This record gives sequence, C-alpha cells and structure tokens, in this order.
Amino acid sequence: MNHSDIKLRFGNRLKQLRKDKKLSQDQLAQKSGLTRSYISDVERGSRNISLENIYTLSIALDVTLAFLLDLSDSIEEAGTKNNKNE
Repeated sequence: MNHSDIKLRFGNRLKQLRKDKKLSQDQLAQKSGLTRSYISDVERGSRNISLENIYTLSIALDVTLAFLLDLSDSIEEAGTKNNKNE
C-alpha cells in the first residue's frame, strides 16, 4: 500500500462515517473546528492528515480512534477518487 492509497482509504472511511452520522461536511467542520475545505480534501485523499486532526475528528464523530482508523471496511476501493463535494 502506498501513501496515496492510505490517504484515499482513510478519506473513504471518514466520508462513510460522516454519512452514517447524517452529517454534512459543513456540520462536521463545525463540530470539529476544522474547515469544510479541509474535510473535503481529507475525504478526497488529497491531504496528509495529522494524528491530532484524526483524534479531533474521532471526537466530533463520537467514535474511538481505533474505529475511525479501521480501514478494512472502506466502501470504495483505494484507487477510486470521488471528486464530488458533499
């Protein structure tokens, strides 16, 4: 697995959990204190997110770090990019 694969898989996981919680990117941004554009970049796999921001998102989503970092259930394959902003 290369670096872009892991960023895409994490982005897909974040998007999946955000949608499961019925949150928009704007709502997650407000809950986490991060910007919507940053969250969008992470979900698309174009950001190398820090551990601190992963922790911040886990709190905002009310999930454990381990649950957020469980990439085995990513909905989309790592090589697939979704360019829609939601």
